[in-house]
Amino acid sequence: MILMSFNASQISLPVSMKSVVDQVADRLPQYPQLREFFTNTFSNTYCTTVRPQADGSMFVITGDIPAMWLRDSAAQVRPYLHLAKADPLFANLIAGVVKRQMAFILLDPYANAFNESANGNCHNKDKTEMSDWIWERKYELDSLCAPLKLAHDLWKATGQVDHLDDKFVSAAGLIVSVIRLEQRHENSDYRFERFNCPATDTLSCEGKGNPVGYTGMSWSGFRPSDDACEFNYLVPSNMFAVVALECLAALPLNDDALKRDAKALAKEIRFGIEGFGKIQHAQLGDIYAFETDGLGHYNLMDDANVPSLLAMPLMGYCSKSDPVFLATRKFILSAANPYFYQGKAATGVGSPHTPQDFIWPISLCVQGLTSNSKAEKTELLEMLMRCDAGTGLMHEGFHKDDPSQFTRPWFAWANSMFAEFLLDLALDS
Repeated sequence: MILMSFNASQISLPVSMKSVVDQVADRLPQYPQLREFFTNTFSNTYCTTVRPQADGSMFVITGDIPAMWLRDSAAQVRPYLHLAKADPLFANLIAGVVKRQMAFILLDPYANAFNESANGNCHNKDKTEMSDWIWERKYELDSLCAPLKLAHDLWKATGQVDHLDDKFVSAAGLIVSVIRLEQRHENSDYRFERFNCPATDTLSCEGKGNPVGYTGMSWSGFRPSDDACEFNYLVPSNMFAVVALECLAALPLNDDALKRDAKALAKEIRFGIEGFGKIQHAQLGDIYAFETDGLGHYNLMDDANVPSLLAMPLMGYCSKSDPVFLATRKFILSAANPYFYQGKAATGVGSPHTPQDFIWPISLCVQGLTSNSKAEKTELLEMLMRCDAGTGLMHEGFHKDDPSQFTRPWFAWANSMFAEFLLDLALDS
């Protein structure tokens, strides 16, 4: 089913959610249409994608695809951390998402998307070790990191620990072992091949990916866009791994060895990023590359999907004022980035995952969330609200000159990112 329209005003929302909507609308009275925008986007995940399970966990679809991505589901419920501080309904919802994510990781830490049951549904019949639970088995480093960060943020926001059970500890141990193994991908059994498809949907060298040298970073087969990496040390995903592993080490777990291992691994990966993930740009000085292989090759770009280089401070890898981040940000938001588009309707970052000249609302929200400028944030808010094609919702991508041309009418991750941006702009800035 594709949700072609959604109007939250026709649904009875929890009191805590309605209260935050009122706060945001009251803080930004100069935008009378904002109440409807924020209500729709803030509630979209809660109202349309969450499916409670018999074991108390929560299965969360992305929207128009009936599968649960580990990364997407974490991002979809992130704005509800704002509610979880005072409302057990949302604290338990997020805890349920973490429990389902960790159960899936125990089934297969290399899969990026899962089915609600072992029904055998899948995106494609790929040459890899599939099971009936798996929708897609593209190994994306960030998929292992997102549940750790979400679990930590829930604990920090609420003090809640019931999601940090024995299953969580087992899954966290598996995450650490896989990330460590993939520091030396030549020792890994993971392979992925898809046939009769674009090159971005499969791995080269009989499913092993292109050659890499040791850097201390951890290998990733695919980007957060689900596109294959060109060079398999994906720098923003390794940045996210550093943060996620540090979050794991900080959790109140009764496994000191696991926490020490996570902290040590985070240190190794950070050393690899700083030693191999930067280049000297002729005009900007040191900037981070998007990808590298440890053999002297670099990919200079950024992608709208998160983790991204633009999202470094949002992930927690550095501050908004970090000089290398600022130089990298200047590169990303310029014509030097092959996926930065300037048009009549909007200017921003897109993705090779969608057509040329399509800007992603997710990237515009990340740009706002990582900016120190109130004027830039306001400009981005106004741009996002006039580029919804009259739907009151965000989309995957839209054409820079004509927002009525867009992809994915029901994409809950984009709606949650807009809600997170608005919460930051109205309540936290």
